[in-house]
This record gives sequence, structure tokens and C-alpha cells, in this order.
Amino acid sequence: MTSDPDILLRVDNLKRHYGGGRGLFSTAHTIRAVDEVSLYIRRGETLGLVGESGCGKTTTGRMIAGLDVPTGGFIEFDGADVSRLTPRQWREKRRDIQVVFQNPQSALDPRVKVGDQIREPLDLHNIGARTERGAVVDDLMASVELGPELKDRYPHQISGGQAQRVVIARALALEPKLIICDEPVSALDVSVQSRVMTLLFDLQERLGFAYLFISHDLRVVKKLSHRVAVMYLGEIVEDGVTDEVYGNRRHPYTMALISAIPPSMPNQPRDRMALGGDPPSAINVPTGCRFHPRCPFARERCRREHPELRPVGNSNHRVRCHYTEELDGLS
Repeated sequence: MTSDPDILLRVDNLKRHYGGGRGLFSTAHTIRAVDEVSLYIRRGETLGLVGESGCGKTTTGRMIAGLDVPTGGFIEFDGADVSRLTPRQWREKRRDIQVVFQNPQSALDPRVKVGDQIREPLDLHNIGARTERGAVVDDLMASVELGPELKDRYPHQISGGQAQRVVIARALALEPKLIICDEPVSALDVSVQSRVMTLLFDLQERLGFAYLFISHDLRVVKKLSHRVAVMYLGEIVEDGVTDEVYGNRRHPYTMALISAIPPSMPNQPRDRMALGGDPPSAINVPTGCRFHPRCPFARERCRREHPELRPVGNSNHRVRCHYTEELDGLS
């Protein structure tokens, strides 16, 4: 167990592999969706987890939330091992860990009124007096800027932005310590995205919970995150304080991702670092550095040796690259 009381979540060498065995749903090869991921989140902090689609970031979030079972590794939450909890034990633990999914409409029951869906966690966990739960729902709706007139509407009668705020209100009902946000604004219009991001930030400032913010949108992650972890093909390739990672990116993959962010002003010049090819399959992971088939700086050592995630410059910035010191300044 961690001795640092400020650490809310610690993940060590987390793995999720599929197939490779015998049985009806086995495959001939092992799919390494997540491979030895290690990260931590402090209380009241936001960790942004970024990477291309299929890199394993959603699977990582699902294991932390107890929605998927790890193949290996260790998850410690609030000082306790939650790696192998039973479904009954997870039901109680979910008071502390809530999830906000990408598509709010799919996360809501179309047959149940909005107010009843926000109230549902209170009823399931028997929180507070039954006669007082209606007032709690009103307060939750007000906290996410939803008017009381929406309480009796069904999900199809509200907008996408309103539906996502309903999902957030439902997550807040149990007063969690950690909220896992899996692409929470990617399905929303740009103007609505901004309002929901501001809401998420304000709620954290007021209530003090932590976020694991999963996204492929690096602009959104930069605005909300205290620290950032970059994933590629199932593993972390760079992590550190947000300003340090964005301002002094040291892994070629991070350089390419950040260089692809559209400029804030029209006709603003930028140095785009284009990557060749598609990410390799998690069924056939490259030897050595997993990024070497697409890396413009790859050498023979990169094809042979798998690099460690190691501190660079200071202990708060880690990079998985053999030659990161030589690449310093190229970003």
C-alpha cells in the first residue's frame, strides 16, 4: 500500500490481454490491449490520458472502475487493493468511483424520466431519507445548471449537452472521490463542449474530487488536466505535469500528437510532424520500441530493445525513449 496519503489512485503494471487460450471465445494470438501501465492520481487532481483510438486508454479506465477484470497488475484506491474485488464488493466501492461515458444518450434509460435517473443511485445505496431525496435531486440538477422543469422529461426530450449534465449529476449523487470521464465532450457540439468543460472544472474546484480524463482531443486535455499521460499501443510513453509535457515534449509520438493540434488563429504557421502508416495491431506488437515502425528518429537499438519509462530532466517527467536526451529541443 502507498504511504502517501495524498495519492488517491495508484496503478502498477496493469495489464489486460484477450485471447491466446482455449475456449469458445479464444483467439490464436494474444491481444495486448493494456500492457504494464503504471500511473497515479492525487486527491482533487485531474490526470489526462490521451492517445489515438485503440491505444488502450478506455480499457484502462474500465479496469480502474471495476467494469473489466485485469489480466495482471495492481490497482490501489484510497489505500485499499481493488484489483480483485467481487461484483458485490464493487457495488459498494462505486460510491467512490463514478464514470461519465462518451455518449450521454446511450448512458440514460429512454423509458425513465431524467429526475428519476438522477435519484436512482440514492435509492440503490439507500442514501438519506426517502422523503428528502427529491430535494437532493433538485440540488444536483442546479449544480450542473439544469432547470427543475427538466426533471419530468425523458432523455429524448432534452439536448445532448443537457443529457451529459444529467449523467454528471447522477455521478455526483454519491459524492465520489474519483470520476472517470471517458471522452465526455467528444459527442457534443463545440459550443456545448466549452460549457460542459467549464462545468467540470467548476465542480472539481467546489467539491474537490479527482478526474481521470480520457480523451483523444489534446486541446481539451490541456485545459482541464494538472498532469498528462500519453498512451501508445497499450503502454504509457510519456507523462508529467501538463505544461511540461506540452511545452517540452520529449517522446516522438507526443511531438507528433501536439504538432497536429490545429492553430488557434487562421493562417498561423506551425511545424507539423507527420507520422507514416497506421498504429500496429495489438495482436502483433513490434519488438523493441513499439513506436519504432512509425518513428522518424528510430535506430537499430529501437528495433531490438524495449525502452523503460524513465525520469528525464526531473522526477515528475517520464519518457519511454532510448534517445530522448538527443531529441531535446526538436519539439
